[in-house]
Amino acid sequence: MPHNVSLISTIATGFGLALIFGFIASRMKVPPLVGYLLAGIMIGPATPGFVADMDLAGQLSEIGVMLLMLGVGLHFSLADLLAVKRIAIPGAILQITVATALGMGTAMLWGWSLGGALVFGLALSVASTVVLLKALEARNVLESVNGRIAVGWLVVEDLVMVLVLVLLPALAPMLGGAADPQAASGQSVWLTLGLTLGKVATFIVLMLVVGRRVFPKVLWLVAKTGSRELFTLCVVATAVGVAYGSAKLFDVSFALGAFFAGMMMRESEFSHRAAEESLPLRDAFSVLGVVSVGMLFDPRVLVQEPLRVLVVVAIIMVGKTLAAMALVLAFRYPLNSALTVSASLAQIGEFSFILAGLGVSLKLLTPEGHSLILAGALISIALNSLLFAAIEPAQNWIRSRSALARSLELRDDPLAELPMSVPQSVLTGQVVLVGHGRVGSRIAQALQDRHLPFVVAEENREVVEQLRAQNIPAVWGNASDPSVLIQAHVARAGMLVIATPDSFNVRKMVEIARTLNPAIEVVVRTHNEAEGRLLEQDEVGKVFIGEHELAQAMLGHVLFRMGHDLRRT
Repeated sequence: MPHNVSLISTIATGFGLALIFGFIASRMKVPPLVGYLLAGIMIGPATPGFVADMDLAGQLSEIGVMLLMLGVGLHFSLADLLAVKRIAIPGAILQITVATALGMGTAMLWGWSLGGALVFGLALSVASTVVLLKALEARNVLESVNGRIAVGWLVVEDLVMVLVLVLLPALAPMLGGAADPQAASGQSVWLTLGLTLGKVATFIVLMLVVGRRVFPKVLWLVAKTGSRELFTLCVVATAVGVAYGSAKLFDVSFALGAFFAGMMMRESEFSHRAAEESLPLRDAFSVLGVVSVGMLFDPRVLVQEPLRVLVVVAIIMVGKTLAAMALVLAFRYPLNSALTVSASLAQIGEFSFILAGLGVSLKLLTPEGHSLILAGALISIALNSLLFAAIEPAQNWIRSRSALARSLELRDDPLAELPMSVPQSVLTGQVVLVGHGRVGSRIAQALQDRHLPFVVAEENREVVEQLRAQNIPAVWGNASDPSVLIQAHVARAGMLVIATPDSFNVRKMVEIARTLNPAIEVVVRTHNEAEGRLLEQDEVGKVFIGEHELAQAMLGHVLFRMGHDLRRT
């Protein structure tokens, strides 16, 4: 060909083989993610035949990470993240410490240097953004309390890795490696750390103060043009531009920059449209991200170092999982939250590759260590969906076999029981409100304004603490657990309002409530029309479908302004 087509050939082969292998995997009842990884191995340098451009594939996968994190930011407000800060910050730091210690200890037993062991341990401690988000989205738990904890945990991991990537070149000579030729000579570690923290803080403040005002206005101005392509271009340009600018100017990751851009755009009334417009690109490029992981893998390491590969996989999928699970339980969250969060973190990805590559360039990590990290990443990513599928069986097995697990679930917790000071008048004929999120909080405020008694059942401990500080009766826990509804005195309630989008557990909540109170009236919300019809067929109660209610409200306003009464139509 007369011109360079490496970009076209990389995209064409990456998408084409990902489609074929993903389809085959799906037909075999295996997650398509495994097919995408196999597609990457097929076009990688370790297998014969066509070899795609590794550098281009890596950059395309970075775009996928940016768009993926933009989508997450568009669904999460700063308040959502701050609500889980008490568990996400210490939990992520402690889990990184435990995983790093396991990796370091193993590497030292293998006779590696201190520097190589440190890089190896750190690389095994941080989860893949793409895999974690796709796993949570596939199970519709991204916007649940468990999903928010996992995303908050991921954000903290990203911030820690930013510091590690900046400090490692400065520390390399002390750890037995080579000095970074690009690092400023004579610059102290403390000065480097101070500059990095200052840049990160400046970036966050800039996004919260300036971005919060600018991005919604930009979206509004572009939306006024009526051009769909301009609106999509605005969303993508903002995500990629902010991610690139934040990496260049403030030394934060592409993922973190795009995430903050999404959170700032969420302040706009067009945030839902922005999420919808970017969805096809987000899905396509995130597939390339998984394909690029497969391209890095050399299958020969499975033959040359099978035992070490198994040890690495065990650290990632067992060591990290148990550490995260113990930490979540230590913060008094239920077993389901501990299993969901720990399963989502039981893999490694993008930052691990960057860290391993930097370790090799600084002569801290050996090529063997680099290969083991890549092997651990590919196997843990491929098996991660199986770990998620095992959550419910594992939860049932643990509860049935372990007295300790049952005692942890039933331990005395002041937030799991209503205070004795709550007057009995509030606990008779009251509304039991499940969920205090965007919908539930508005219902609660309206009930409070009208002096109607209600009790909130909420999974987020921090939200329950805030409600009790306002003297609002609230109990912590998942309302699909009978003890939670019992504590909310559902047996004497007049109405059960399920204001969470958790359609999976709705039927169980209703079944428990009607067992305790057959005459109770039930109100349920859903975003899905098909699910809404199923709930109505099951006679769970009055079902409100989000889009339908919005249309009815708009129609009521239109007819009122046109001089018609909606009740007469």
